[in-house]
Amino acid sequence: MDCKTALSLLEPYLDGELDRGDARELEAHVDGCADCRAALTQLGELRQSLRDRSLQYTAPPELRERIRASGRGAGAAAAPSRFGARRAAPSWMRLAAACVLAFGAGGVSMHLWNSEQNSVSVRTQVSRDLLASHWRALAATSPVDVVSSDRHTVKPWFAGKLAVAPVVQDFAEQGFPLVGGRLDYVGSERVAVLVYRHGQHLIDVFVLPAAESAEAIESVQQQGYAVSAVKLGAQTAAMVSDMDREETSHLVRLLESGSRSR
Repeated sequence: MDCKTALSLLEPYLDGELDRGDARELEAHVDGCADCRAALTQLGELRQSLRDRSLQYTAPPELRERIRASGRGAGAAAAPSRFGARRAAPSWMRLAAACVLAFGAGGVSMHLWNSEQNSVSVRTQVSRDLLASHWRALAATSPVDVVSSDRHTVKPWFAGKLAVAPVVQDFAEQGFPLVGGRLDYVGSERVAVLVYRHGQHLIDVFVLPAAESAEAIESVQQQGYAVSAVKLGAQTAAMVSDMDREETSHLVRLLESGSRSR
């Protein structure tokens, strides 16, 4: 993959629109290209900054009053005279009224847009990124980069690929065998993903950057899949699966208790 192609795929990648094959090819290119890696980071930062509440704009009260006054003026201009005839407003007045109404509509639209954007919190966006990454993995030929049920094989595989290797555990005896691991991206951050299986269910455990806290993850459900916050010792993680609530809670307890005992 060349840089031109990679740059055109960065936004679809962050939106979770690439299939697993294209996503992995892009990730391989980004790993070896400092310019494209910087572009991915900048795009991720831009997406994050656009969620800043300080960017919201609320139309001033004066604008509403101006729109009302314009409406009253337009109504008066259109009212019949004493002689039963209607007097048309001058063209400049009609143009001015149209401009004011258009500006007002734009202000209202901007306010509604900002309200909608604020309702999609940063926590919700992180959870959506996690769901998108999980779905990409399910659509791939293989959801893992390193296939092994041995934590002593999976953990060293991450060494050198991430600043901190994740805590890796296997719960085969409890019905949640470790399948392996892979590298993925949440926003512009490269993260480790531990993959488990329970019956026909495939579970992804995303080990998030050290700066993230459990509060940054919103527990959401979409299309039968759920995102749950998990603590792996000092590491914050998020689990994505389509298991029922009882099975999900069971694995969360295993992950958290197993991490504390290490």
